[in-house]
Amino acid sequence: MGIRDFIRSELIDIIEWTDDKAGDTIVYKYPDEDKEIKNKAQLVVRESQVAVFVNEGKLADVFGPGRHELSTANMPVLTTLKGWKYGFESPFKADVYFVNTRQFLDQKWGTSNPVTMRDKDFGVVRIRAFGNYAFKVKDAGVFLKEVFGSCASYETGSITGHLKGVMVSGLSDLLAESGIPMLDMSTQYDELSEFGRKKFLSVFESFGLALTAFRIQNISLPKEVEQMIDTKTQMGVLGDMGQYAQFQTAQAIRDAAQNEGGGLAGAGVGLGAGAAMGNMMSGMMQQQASAAQPASAIKCQKCGANVNSGVKFCPECGISMAPAMVKCVCGAEIKAGSKFCPECGAKQGPKKCGKCGAELGNAKFCPECGQKNE
Repeated sequence: MGIRDFIRSELIDIIEWTDDKAGDTIVYKYPDEDKEIKNKAQLVVRESQVAVFVNEGKLADVFGPGRHELSTANMPVLTTLKGWKYGFESPFKADVYFVNTRQFLDQKWGTSNPVTMRDKDFGVVRIRAFGNYAFKVKDAGVFLKEVFGSCASYETGSITGHLKGVMVSGLSDLLAESGIPMLDMSTQYDELSEFGRKKFLSVFESFGLALTAFRIQNISLPKEVEQMIDTKTQMGVLGDMGQYAQFQTAQAIRDAAQNEGGGLAGAGVGLGAGAAMGNMMSGMMQQQASAAQPASAIKCQKCGANVNSGVKFCPECGISMAPAMVKCVCGAEIKAGSKFCPECGAKQGPKKCGKCGAELGNAKFCPECGQKNE
């Protein structure tokens, strides 16, 4: 090999990166192997890629998709850092990083331990949840500064653990701020997912990332709460628990009667079932009797018929059901039989004359002797 061939082999004339892995590489450092980049070298940046030049640890120029010829015209930052005032002809040294800007889909998140939250229906509950999300690099410069550093490559697994922790730690706040009851959350997954995406967006942007999708696939309640919900559902389906208990008792009696070979045990069951049947029938008769007798019935003073309170005339004899009224000595009308007048407080009932002892009623003067009575 001649000296010219040796020098040529130490120069880089084409810089490009083809992602030949499983597609989970976020950043790839171009391997220069102590080689230098020659003047007017070709930089090939494919779709969903960004090429970043770094000079002595400082970010320089960023190139988007396309074919670029490296010169002072399209490398203004690197030209300044290198001190090229009038252009350059000799090879130069710089680190080149390719950043994958496509979306990284179907990243999993979930609660490894229950998350405690407060619900207005069940109080304090512990829940579990899981789902998936998608992200991509939004600002390659911020991502290299804040996350990547200077490694040879950076995979999704290096940051997804941290992103998962951010989302799980904010899950209880997310559910509380949404104001959706636990019983309704299964019908609100889409709304909760969009609310969560907006909530976590600022965290991703601080790393130079964009959260393109966030989905809640399931929120599970503790087993005790699920049993409580099932019980409440059963009670709602059954309706009248008294009728249901009577139905269950009747079925037990039928089953006991069909058990012909029960012996003493069967006889005991039959006696118990018979007693239960008797109690049930007695209760049903009492209920029917109570239903037949109006709870607020009064008797007619003339014919003795039961009349509902509030009825103005007896449906049997037609007499007015309004109470009889009498006049007090003060002139106020009061119900007959009242012991005291509600207006003046005077004692009611038959009065006697203080002189001759004759009954006065409500008269102010004695009809026998004419004595005035106060």
